[in-house]
Amino acid sequence: MKPSLKPSNPNFSSGPCSKRPGYCIENLDISALGRSHRSEVGKSLLRRVCEETAELLNLPSSYRVGVVPASDTGAFEMAMWSMLGERPVDLCAWESFGKGWINDAIDQLKLTDFSLFEADYGDLPPLASTNSENDIVFTWNGTTSGVRVPDADWISGDRKGLTFCDATSAVFAMELPWSKLDVTTFSWQKVLGGEGAHGMLILSPRAVERLETYVPKWPLPKIFRLTKSGKLIEGIFTGQTINTPSLLCVADYLDALAWIRSIGGLRGAIEKSEHNLKIVKNFVDERNWIDFLASLPETVSNTSVCLKLSLTADKVKSLIKLLESENVAYDIGSYRDAPAGIRIWCGATVEEADLVALLPWIDWAFHKVK
Repeated sequence: MKPSLKPSNPNFSSGPCSKRPGYCIENLDISALGRSHRSEVGKSLLRRVCEETAELLNLPSSYRVGVVPASDTGAFEMAMWSMLGERPVDLCAWESFGKGWINDAIDQLKLTDFSLFEADYGDLPPLASTNSENDIVFTWNGTTSGVRVPDADWISGDRKGLTFCDATSAVFAMELPWSKLDVTTFSWQKVLGGEGAHGMLILSPRAVERLETYVPKWPLPKIFRLTKSGKLIEGIFTGQTINTPSLLCVADYLDALAWIRSIGGLRGAIEKSEHNLKIVKNFVDERNWIDFLASLPETVSNTSVCLKLSLTADKVKSLIKLLESENVAYDIGSYRDAPAGIRIWCGATVEEADLVALLPWIDWAFHKVK
């Protein structure tokens, strides 16, 4: 039967993601709008972004956090262009964005000393075969495949190379082993439900050392430059951004951080996301026509939950359109490069009650289009 109860919030997109529960734009502190980001007010707000991010993520005190242009993509590109090429690199990919980093390293940076570690959607490559003497580029959570790295046991504690981790759909939803991560990037619009166009760059002391001792052979655009006269531009990590940020987006991000603090901080956000995954898992376990795209239980993402259905690609599209027409789920189709299916965001900004209300609609829609 057609369900009667609908989610109060049908926004299950995997990016930009749903705003936090209770979000109201009128509650943002917008007193800095119209001020320069280089004023004391502007720099103070951006410094708060860096400091509160570090505090909530429990980063080591020696790590730097900076706000950079162009979302997670800009942050990761900045790191690749600034630091790769000093030594061989292991490039790991099992979904669209990881494959994009491979293309950039090979086709744009023209790196020739590399090894590829790739897997199809649903699987992980043999990460344990990577070389600790090399730099390693990987995503912690495959946003477009729903496949996450279950742990960092495969990363050496005394590695010689740097680890470059795109963690945009993992930060604030999964435990990250900071001692194993040298370069980590994420964006505001994923787990925190913030606004787009701003990236976060987290550097270990080893990454800073690379920046200060290595000069890449290719030219760097201004928005990629992290050093000046061979020294790290410390201002980037204390609120002095490379280009002009949106102070409205900054206010929105600080609101999201305050909400994370109110639900128990990092641990509270992780537990909320993991609980949301359990709700979907129980639904999947009770049906033989739906399953996780991830082939191993320990690699199933608890944010971008990707599911495959016993339907043709055209019927999957029909199911997605049907759910949207009923105003119960928006933007849940699989990423354009991924296998046909649905992708439900289960990060902390998604309420349990909305997931519980959504799942019977998926059941109904499947039988409707089958």
